Amino acid sequence: MSGPKAEPVRWGILATGGIAASFATDLLEMADAQVIAVGSRRPESAKRFAERFGISRAYGGWEELAADDDIDVIYVATPHSAHRAAAGLCLEAGRAVLCEKPFTLNVREAQELVDLARARGRFLMEAMWTYCDPVVRRMTELIHDGAIGEVRAVHADFGLPGPYPPEHRLRDPALGGGALLDLGVYPVSFAQLLLGEPDEVRAVGQLSPEGVDVNTGLALGWDSGAVALLSCSITADTPMTAAVTGTAGRIEFPRGFFQPERFVLHRPGRDPEEITAVDGLRSYQREAAEVMRALRAGETESPLVPLDGTLAVMRTLDAARKRLGVRYPEADGDADEAWAGRGVSGAGRERGGA
Repeated sequence: MSGPKAEPVRWGILATGGIAASFATDLLEMADAQVIAVGSRRPESAKRFAERFGISRAYGGWEELAADDDIDVIYVATPHSAHRAAAGLCLEAGRAVLCEKPFTLNVREAQELVDLARARGRFLMEAMWTYCDPVVRRMTELIHDGAIGEVRAVHADFGLPGPYPPEHRLRDPALGGGALLDLGVYPVSFAQLLLGEPDEVRAVGQLSPEGVDVNTGLALGWDSGAVALLSCSITADTPMTAAVTGTAGRIEFPRGFFQPERFVLHRPGRDPEEITAVDGLRSYQREAAEVMRALRAGETESPLVPLDGTLAVMRTLDAARKRLGVRYPEADGDADEAWAGRGVSGAGRERGGA
């Protein structure tokens, strides 16, 4: 799809759950997008989804969807335990891929997908809508221009009240359950958008009887002296706010920092300034618009959601899981490999192996 292209970008959707339905709803309202196919491991599920959204092709298998040469890009909306397999299948078949967050279970799987996409020259992006949000982009512009001086601290949290029964996916290690990957990816991504990959990762938390984290706190540190204090929970309804403090001011996001409508800029000697940025799109539409822009431009990675940034976030999540003692049966050894050559030991990251 290199070069300008006037006709709509043709999408396939892999999986038929709630997130897939929300994405399809938003995508169908975009004039420059078409949803032409859906795929599921269960033919009846694909058929119901296709009928619901007026999609012409319903495939009872991932392979059939990936093999459809009329599709420009596939949105992968499976549980994250299946992201490596689903996205890899699509990339192998020559499709561009937008893969839901968290990108994979661990950095090893994430690196495999990135390597595959780069080797095949195919577009790949994590569906981190926060990075595509105009309010967040305005924040990063202001910080880059020195509006609050040098960033010294980031605070962010994301917690849901639950309670979730033992059979729920959020408590299932086989599905990558726990607060960290499902919710913690947002505050970690937010902090790393501003400060890059941390030089030290510490984590404490409570584990469920199944062995997944249900209430977690993270302390990230950088050699510059900057810090981030983050939390995530599936046992408590946290404020879901964020704040960025610099040497010359601070920025505060109200509830819902991961898809914000505004933030407030505080600077000494000035009145607080409320800042908004409007683009007329919703969160799923923003990430889809970025994918379609990149495809039309012939790009294989998004500058807004770079793959190296996704890998850096996965390394942090892996390091945190190692500190928490959370392991997934389908990914044994993942946390031990997470910082190979830059391992995690003792209180945080140290030079040398893990």
